[in-house]
Amino acid sequence: MADICPARSEPTLSFTQGLILGQLSVVLLLAAFIKFFIFGDPPSPEVVASIRATDRRSRTLAHKKSILGLRETNALQLVQNPALNKKHVLRPGPPTLTTGSILSKTYYKVDSHQPESLDWFNVLIAQTIAQFRSDAQHDDAILSSLSKALNGTARPDFLDEIKVTELSLGEDFPIFSNCRIIPVDEDGLSFGTGKAFDANMATREGARLQARMDVDLSDMITLAVETKLLLNYPKRLSAVLPVALAVSVVRFSGTLSISFIPSNPSNNEPAKMIFTFLDDYRLDFSIRSLLGSRSRLQDVPKIAQLVESRLHRWFDERCVEPRFQEIALPNMWPRKKNTRGGDETISDVERSMSKAKGVDIAKDVREEARKEIEAEAHGGADRVPDSLRYRHRPRAEEEFPGAGSMPGSMPGSMP
Repeated sequence: MADICPARSEPTLSFTQGLILGQLSVVLLLAAFIKFFIFGDPPSPEVVASIRATDRRSRTLAHKKSILGLRETNALQLVQNPALNKKHVLRPGPPTLTTGSILSKTYYKVDSHQPESLDWFNVLIAQTIAQFRSDAQHDDAILSSLSKALNGTARPDFLDEIKVTELSLGEDFPIFSNCRIIPVDEDGLSFGTGKAFDANMATREGARLQARMDVDLSDMITLAVETKLLLNYPKRLSAVLPVALAVSVVRFSGTLSISFIPSNPSNNEPAKMIFTFLDDYRLDFSIRSLLGSRSRLQDVPKIAQLVESRLHRWFDERCVEPRFQEIALPNMWPRKKNTRGGDETISDVERSMSKAKGVDIAKDVREEARKEIEAEAHGGADRVPDSLRYRHRPRAEEEFPGAGSMPGSMPGSMP
């Protein structure tokens, strides 16, 4: 009996139809990616700022809760372990100058003192920034530093050399206002919101004073760069995509917090100044982008979102509470190595002139200085008091020598 072969099932789609279907699916996916990822409408700045503020606030609250929980755990250990309790409680007496005593001696009442305007501080800061901008106009040091930082060792392989095409340091100045002093504990937490300040709470170890001030800046600080994206697969420089990017800071407002931490000679730690920004700040950018060489894509929204998000993250990770920046302060006592002038100046004069002439001038200067010191020590009726130490309020007959003479005229002269 002959074998009966089963009928072969024909494929429903041919090879050509499957290829076309696959290409269409890739095109649809690519079109959806371009439409929703690259050219999608970004959320409004108010919504983005609200979301970021909520995230920062939740991170700050979580940090405070963890600190308070750690304190409760340490307090429970002190109660359960008397030896440990004795070790931590029996400490030397508090220092004579505490946070409470500083507030008392400076007549600063935390509960009733009005915030300060800091107008004088704004003028000093404006002069400093103006000088910094003036120096940048006549020196390429800032451009060299930026180029070196952007093209450092951490630059990835798919990026070509980064060139700075525009740098604007702005024209306006930050305005500081509403400065107030707040006592905080060793962890930077206030002793209580809405409660009357108790000086006894500020006497424990680690308590310090914190200055908080509002900062507002509306300006146009711009940094523009250009580079190329390199495609090194399957071979090196398979494709090149020119990219131009300009980032501008248009508005910053927030609360700056500054604290002073005393030195600890036992641990060889110098005095430090720490500063941070509270989580209620607002930082607005203006980002412009340009992709391609011939048919260019301008101001792609998704690129602006990615760059802005990265800048906010960079700022949050460095100087937004609970993180802070720490600056070591030098020793304020006079030291020989910091002394300038005096004998060093005379020595420089001696070296700059001829040896014989320089020695004669130095002797004359020392002799004149010796005579002035002897005159100050012995005094004299014919000496004119030039220094503030010897000035006194003039009497009527000294100020007006003659009855009919004008002030400053010679005695006996005609009126």
